[in-house]
Amino acid sequence: MSLKTSRRHTLALAAIASVLIAAPGLALAQAKLKVAGIYTVPFEQQWAGRLHNALKAAEARGDIEYKASENVSNADYERVMREYATAGNNLIVGEAFAVEAAARKVAKDFPKVSFLMGSSGKPQAPNFSVFDNYIQEPAYLSGMIAGGMTKSNKIGMVGGFPIPEVNRLMNAFMAGALEVNPKIEFSVSFINSWFDPPKAKEAAFAMIDKGADVMYAERFGVSDAAKEKGKLAIGNVINTQAQYPDTVVASAIWHFEPSADRAIKLAKDGKFTAEDYGQYSMMKYKGSSLAPLGTFEKKVPADIVAKVAAKEKAIMEGKFTVKVDDNQPKSTAK
Repeated sequence: MSLKTSRRHTLALAAIASVLIAAPGLALAQAKLKVAGIYTVPFEQQWAGRLHNALKAAEARGDIEYKASENVSNADYERVMREYATAGNNLIVGEAFAVEAAARKVAKDFPKVSFLMGSSGKPQAPNFSVFDNYIQEPAYLSGMIAGGMTKSNKIGMVGGFPIPEVNRLMNAFMAGALEVNPKIEFSVSFINSWFDPPKAKEAAFAMIDKGADVMYAERFGVSDAAKEKGKLAIGNVINTQAQYPDTVVASAIWHFEPSADRAIKLAKDGKFTAEDYGQYSMMKYKGSSLAPLGTFEKKVPADIVAKVAAKEKAIMEGKFTVKVDDNQPKSTAK
């Protein structure tokens, strides 16, 4: 290397160094955000699956580095949170419903880490944001479809736990069904588990045996029972019509992407604060939607399709608000 070339090389290195000294965060800004997901259920479970898929999509775009743990017991949840926080993850996403106190304590102990946790509680400054699947709008619309499809005027509903995030969807569904068919009677049951398809299936069988011809499948296993008995089902959180083309009429879909993308951007920009992300699950933010009727497009009565379309338009225009009712729904069947 000539003296002249060497001098140019030295000057170039000096220029780069001066830029880095002037803007020490520049190199860090280019690094991918490290994100961890912690779920108490398998990745394939509806609710956790929406989180996991949204974060996997962000990883596929190159926005983040992503690691996740599934089937974490409530007893181990705090330990896993601390391990991910200690390992240098910038954003931790998960669920705090059964471990509120422990999760919030971890957030206090790691104030520089951003936490976005499913919770029925309020945000906790400075770094603990909360979210929930506020998809009561498409749940109402799916209820209208169920109300138009039942022949027996009996609808069965099987849920996981009677907590606000489940109750509000069931209540919205029931209200939608009653709007188009006030004669409907509901059977409501909770299996006290987030993932126990056999137990949900047995609960559904019991309702079908009592005359229910449409089932609200808040949990996995319900649609299997409806399929075996030749009845109909309404899906929740994800669209399973591809797996049950002659059973699942419609589904209220949750899209976690708006919430995940917002949290990722704020964390990257160093602007993440404690806030409630609930609104980003609503239809106007594209956080939820009514799945296409698909195989049932020609089977749902035309007048019901028209009523649902009109109601969806009213929701999107802010002319109709689906009531958020977190109270535990009750059976009305005699």
